Amino acid sequence: MTDPTTKPNRKTKITLIVFFSILCLSCKNEAVYNQYHKIDRFMWEKNKEYSFTFHIDDAAALYDITLEVRNNSFYPYQNLWIFYTERPPAGALRRDTIECILADDFGRWYGKGISLFQSGFPLRTRYQFPLEGKYTFTFRQGMRHDTLSGIQNIGLRVEQSAKLPGPRPQTSPSAKHRAGEK
Repeated sequence: MTDPTTKPNRKTKITLIVFFSILCLSCKNEAVYNQYHKIDRFMWEKNKEYSFTFHIDDAAALYDITLEVRNNSFYPYQNLWIFYTERPPAGALRRDTIECILADDFGRWYGKGISLFQSGFPLRTRYQFPLEGKYTFTFRQGMRHDTLSGIQNIGLRVEQSAKLPGPRPQTSPSAKHRAGEK
């Protein structure tokens, strides 16, 4: 006969598993904003812009801003150039360009998926918005063709950064991003 004080019973094990599962799930950051636009007929016209507007309630917090791209296997290029504008509640517009690398040199997609590939590209990491209020990000494709096929959705995700010890760096966007890198 075994001693019940040395071996946890089944009920205790299940309780511990449930507790740690809830604990792990509760630590996940909820997005302040997470929206997608469907690209009309999966053909992104050169002058077609997609805008995302969200409200920042806490200008003291740090945020991660990520551009989300969903492409299908018919997208003919390895990369995607995008021009974007950030319109703050007050002050000057910020404009920038991002190169999204969607596939490797052999045509293997970096994004997650089978026939529809989702990739995320950081625009800002641990960024502190200067003001509370309404912000609008607008995106336009910057490829050389007037019509770009194979891009199905474009999205924007804004979430509070994970709390890290140390100083508060503000990362400006770099010229080149790879899918999945943060």
